[in-house]
Amino acid sequence: MNIKTFDLERIQSLYENTVPINLTESGFHPYTLKELLSSEKIEMLTETVLGYGQTNGSNHLRQTIADLYPNCNADNILVTNGSAEANFIACHTLLEKGDELVMMVPNYMQIWGIAEEMGCIPKRFHLLEENDWAPDLKELETMVTSKTKMIVLCNPNNPTGYTLTLKEMNTIVTIAEKHNCWIYADEVYKGADLDGIEKPSFYGMYDKIMVNGGLSKAYALPGLRLGWLTGPEKLIADSWAYHDYTTITAGILSHKIGEIALQPDMRKKILARNRSMLNDNLKVTIEWAKQFKDLIEFVAPKAGGMVFMKYKFPINSTELSDWLRTEKGVFILAGDVYGLDNHFRIGIGAEKDQLLRGFKILSDALMERFGV
Repeated sequence: MNIKTFDLERIQSLYENTVPINLTESGFHPYTLKELLSSEKIEMLTETVLGYGQTNGSNHLRQTIADLYPNCNADNILVTNGSAEANFIACHTLLEKGDELVMMVPNYMQIWGIAEEMGCIPKRFHLLEENDWAPDLKELETMVTSKTKMIVLCNPNNPTGYTLTLKEMNTIVTIAEKHNCWIYADEVYKGADLDGIEKPSFYGMYDKIMVNGGLSKAYALPGLRLGWLTGPEKLIADSWAYHDYTTITAGILSHKIGEIALQPDMRKKILARNRSMLNDNLKVTIEWAKQFKDLIEFVAPKAGGMVFMKYKFPINSTELSDWLRTEKGVFILAGDVYGLDNHFRIGIGAEKDQLLRGFKILSDALMERFGV
C-alpha cells in the first residue's frame, strides 16, 4: 500500500468514541433529528423511498447549494459523501503524477497524503504564528512556479481558526493567475465566523478555482456525510466521472435533510446556534488558559470550532495527549499530527458542561505532573 496512514483521522477514530471526555472535535456539538426538524418534516422523511436518488446530488439540493455562491448554478455543483470525498475527487480530477502543488500549513493534511500517493510533489507555504497565523504570501510567491498545478488552501483554517482577509485572497488569486494554476480552497468552516459576518468564498474570484463545502463542520451535521464541490461546469462534469468510481452517491436521506438545512432561514438558525456556542466557549477557554500565564498561549480563532494552543511544558505533544487520554480520561489532539510539536488542539464547539469538565481534568493533571 503506497498511501500513508492519515494520522489525524486514525487517532481520532481510535479513541474519540471511547474516551470519557473528548476535546478533539473540530466541529460543533451535533444536532439530533428532533432538534433540527419539525414533526412534519420528520414525518415527511418517513415517506422517503430509500432508493439511490440523483447520483451527483438532487437538482433541488444542488441549486440550493449553488445559491450560496456568486454566479453559480446547479451544474457547478457535485454532491459528495462528505468533504473528505470531495477532496479525494478534486485531487484525482485536477492532478496527475509529477504535478507540483503548494499547500498552506498548518492544515488538514488529507490532500497532502493523497497527492503523495498519486506521485505528485506537495510543497508547503506557512501561516506564521508570530504574525497571529497570517499567511506568508512572500513565501507563497517564491514557491509557486510554472510547474505548480494547484495552490491548496483551508479557509477558515484548520487548526488555527485564521480567516484570510479579502486583500490576502486577492493576492493569492493574483499569484495563481500569473502562473495559470488552480486554486483549491477547503471552505468547510465557511459561516462559522465568531463575529457573525460571513466571509466571501474564493469561488468566482478567478476562472480556475474549485472549492469544497459540507455539513459536517459549520452546520453541526457530520452524521449526514454530505459534502460538495463547486467549480466550473466542465470540471464538475469531470469530477462526477470520478465520483462514479468512489461512492456513486450520497444517501437519499442526507439529500433530503441537506435540502432542509440549507434553506436560508434554517441555515441562518443553524449558524447562529453554532456561533453562540463558539463565542461562549471561547470565553471559557480564555479564562481557563489564564491560570497558566505564559505556559499556555494561543491566538484566538476568527472562525471554526477549535483553538490551537502552544505550550511550554517539557513533554512531546503526542506523549502529552497519550498520557492525558490513558491516565486521566481526557482526549486532546497532539500538534504532532500537524507537524507542530509543543502544540495541541482543543475543540470548543462542544457543549459547555463537557468543555468545563475537560478543563477541570486538564488543570488537575497539569498541576500534578508539572507543578503549575
